[in-house]
Amino acid sequence: MRRIFLLAATPLVLLASPAAAQSASSDGTVSINGSVAQRCLFTTPSATISLGEMAQGGTGTNAGKLDTSKVDGQSATLVGWCNSTAATMTVQAYALLNVATAATGFTSRVDYTATATANNVDATDDSTDALPGTGANVNMFTGDVVVALSNAAANGLLVAGDYTGSVTVTLAPAT
Repeated sequence: MRRIFLLAATPLVLLASPAAAQSASSDGTVSINGSVAQRCLFTTPSATISLGEMAQGGTGTNAGKLDTSKVDGQSATLVGWCNSTAATMTVQAYALLNVATAATGFTSRVDYTATATANNVDATDDSTDALPGTGANVNMFTGDVVVALSNAAANGLLVAGDYTGSVTVTLAPAT
């Protein structure tokens, strides 16, 4: 009886023993690649400076002429960022203009200088010409871009009415 049991158990032992196939392991690798383009973005892209009455009051010789203190020192804050170590900022100032035609002795134009500051770097332009100012390297940054006005000037008495102007600040990755 014992022999029958041993013969019957032999096939089970052969099934339970490990296969003598490969003994070395093998690895596969998946490489992961990505990129981020150079980019600049304003997250707060607009602001307004309201100057109010720009002409001097009173009855003296300067009455009706530009009160430069209404323009000089005014500022507004934009918020932006650049992710490139060679990003630049340029400024283009556009004069404050009134659409009315100015008679002799009057003006419908107020010029000024605009300075944008980002990452402790300044870029400047004045509104007397149609070209933007020289670009400044602001590097990689995120935060405030403060635009300040200075050096306001007008030649003559200011024409009554509304005056509009603007400052365009451009952030750009260097290519």
